[in-house]
Amino acid sequence: MVSANETALGKITAAELSYGHSSGKVENKTEFIGALTSGRSDFVTITLKEQTIQLTGSIAIVRHKLFAETFNDGVDGTTSLGILLIWQKQKNEWKLLARQAYKL
Repeated sequence: MVSANETALGKITAAELSYGHSSGKVENKTEFIGALTSGRSDFVTITLKEQTIQLTGSIAIVRHKLFAETFNDGVDGTTSLGILLIWQKQKNEWKLLARQAYKL
């Protein structure tokens, strides 16, 4: 997400991606990648803390706290979020299927 590499982001996200922001906005895969590659959503740094991973078959439930410096639409900022990620193993590769954030 920091490098906003379109190819890399496309490889790790599921076609059915549901990407929820703490504001309530939900993006699909195309919208999520487009926001990062256009600079509308620009992460300068990301620090993850208190991560837990629970595996259940082909699903991984990942929770962590995310602290970031941002430069969204050319404006400096910071964010502190709680994150829930749902990863699904598809053809031997883990793909991000869903993400929901909430404000800390």
